[in-house]
Amino acid sequence: SPSLPKEILLCWVHLNSISSVFFLMQEYLKKFYNYNQIRISFQGKLMEMQKYFGLRRTGELNEETLTAMKKPRCGLSDAEDYGDSTRWKNVNLTYKIENYSPSVIPVEVKKIFKSAWRVWSDVTPLRFKARTKKDADIMISFQRGDHDDNSPFDGHGGILAHAFQPGTGIGGDVHFDHEEIWTANSTDYNLFSVAVHEFGHSLGLPHSNDPGSVMFPAYTYLKPNDFTLSYEDVQRIQDMYGANPNKGMSFLRKVPPKTPNKCDQNLSFDAVMRLQNEVIFFKDRHPEFIDLRLSFISAIWPALSSGIDAAYENTEQRHLVFFKGNQYWLVQQYDILEGYPKSIYHLGFPKSVKSIDAALSVTRKIGTMFFIFFRYYETQKKLDMNYPKHITEMWPGMESKVDAAVLFNGTVCPFGHFYGRNIYLTYLLIKTFDLFLNQGLSRLIKGCVWFQWAL
Repeated sequence: SPSLPKEILLCWVHLNSISSVFFLMQEYLKKFYNYNQIRISFQGKLMEMQKYFGLRRTGELNEETLTAMKKPRCGLSDAEDYGDSTRWKNVNLTYKIENYSPSVIPVEVKKIFKSAWRVWSDVTPLRFKARTKKDADIMISFQRGDHDDNSPFDGHGGILAHAFQPGTGIGGDVHFDHEEIWTANSTDYNLFSVAVHEFGHSLGLPHSNDPGSVMFPAYTYLKPNDFTLSYEDVQRIQDMYGANPNKGMSFLRKVPPKTPNKCDQNLSFDAVMRLQNEVIFFKDRHPEFIDLRLSFISAIWPALSSGIDAAYENTEQRHLVFFKGNQYWLVQQYDILEGYPKSIYHLGFPKSVKSIDAALSVTRKIGTMFFIFFRYYETQKKLDMNYPKHITEMWPGMESKVDAAVLFNGTVCPFGHFYGRNIYLTYLLIKTFDLFLNQGLSRLIKGCVWFQWAL
């Protein structure tokens, strides 16, 4: 039989691809947003999903929406609200691990689950005890495909796990996809990260659209030894069960972090860094890009701690430099270089310097500026002997500490609390490294103005 003309075949492939994407989106909205073709418009539900994930509400099949839909995630709906009555009546709960994943040894799985339960018991009166023989309130298992609970798994990737709200029978039970490669570290899917989320469902918490919440539906790596529930997580679980009567809130290593509001007029930054064509703002455990994406630092650089003091990109050696306290890290792409962190005194700083407020890599000739005000030559790997200097000698208008600084489109932008307000100043960078304060571009950090200007 004669072959089809190439033009017709190519057209068929293209249309089939669009059809597949549309089908994927339909199924996603049906499962996670209660989409019904008869009663609700596709565009309306798509906009609901886009709003939930902090995307532009276009109602269109665009790349960023498809990318969000393809992220590994929890199998529960984002539209379901359990209600105030969905909680355990007893504060002493038992759990039983029915089977194990081949990728993590049983003793490690037990340790991980114990740590994940402790995240919730630390802030509530709840107590969790493992059982090995009898049935328990909460049964934990690793399941494959269709496992008779009307919520089949889909193989590697996609849906990672799901849990059931408190109740009898299957109520409170937690299922992990047996076909995932579970780990105790930052590779593949970290079992602790998913367990903390699913145990939250098992206690009665629904999903949250706050990307800083552990109940956000998309997978995010959490560092087991450095993880703290967000302010929202603590508030929601304590609304259901109350606070831990033995500890209250004072035991926490730090106040539960709130996800930063990018339009808060009192917003300040820990660090700002130019990374190729991106500008990244650091606040607590969140790095934020100028296109207003929000994520955990651990989701991008799993081995880094929260609360970065300063950061910059060394374009000559193609690595990133992060500072926290009196230590610094060198990172290439997503990996910390061997031997780091190191002490900042390794760079030549005097012992009087306890931390770096901000760092700014200007040019190869000019070097890198550190606030407290030192200059460092990257190629020679030494501090300029003519420093330190008072910041105001070269940066008029800075009468107080600089929080962060970045070089953007030929303009130096230090951020701090200047003139009694959270503000960023702008300086025109001249080849001789003369810096002139451009008073017309000094801006209050308010109403997303920096992001609007940068965009």
